[in-house]
Amino acid sequence: MILHTEVAGDGEPLVFLHTGLQTGETDFEKQREYFSSEYQVISPDLRGHGKSSSDDLDDYFNQAADDLEETFRAKEIKSAHIVGSSFGALAALFLAKRYPGFVRTLTISGVTPLKPGNWKTMNEEESKFRMNLLNDEEACAYFDSLHGQGWQRFIHMGQDEDWYPFDEVHSIQALTMPVLYLIGEGLEHELKGVTFYKEQSEFMHAAVLPLASHLVHTEQPDLYNKTLEVFLSKYES
Repeated sequence: MILHTEVAGDGEPLVFLHTGLQTGETDFEKQREYFSSEYQVISPDLRGHGKSSSDDLDDYFNQAADDLEETFRAKEIKSAHIVGSSFGALAALFLAKRYPGFVRTLTISGVTPLKPGNWKTMNEEESKFRMNLLNDEEACAYFDSLHGQGWQRFIHMGQDEDWYPFDEVHSIQALTMPVLYLIGEGLEHELKGVTFYKEQSEFMHAAVLPLASHLVHTEQPDLYNKTLEVFLSKYES
């Protein structure tokens, strides 16, 4: 499917892929504002989010990669710098593996490369938190305003402990584009990815930002922007 996409600025295409239950318009706000003066900033709504409505969430991340490829072709984007956080970073990784020709550079944050030994417990606790959102009238009204009906399917998706694509996230050896693993210091299972990923690829760069955790782009936006800016400047056309 061709995704609903917001575009701002001119220059090399720079695509931001939002976190789960957000949209291209509500996430990466500080980054869109910062980079739109130098880049063509592209912010899609991923499948089932925002204005990219879909009832088909099966094989989600492979479909998300296909959606992005189809959208890029429709908009005549030959290649782009791809940036994703959390859910959006998973979509970005699948895109880079399935359609590497479209990915000039790849920046990811909020991913877990190695399955934690206590993953079942971690996912159960996170699932309880997400399920509680369904009983929060204010939260439901907010997500209804962003996505319309059906966003609850993502909540239920997360109840299955096998929803996270560890097999794909585990390996980046096949990637030949420059990669930046840009994370906060707050989560041990994300920090382990620094050495794990760097051992796999000569194209891998890593940065750990202080006083930030899973959503590093919102928790330390200025440091995130400066770090991403330095990385992108090394690989501009």
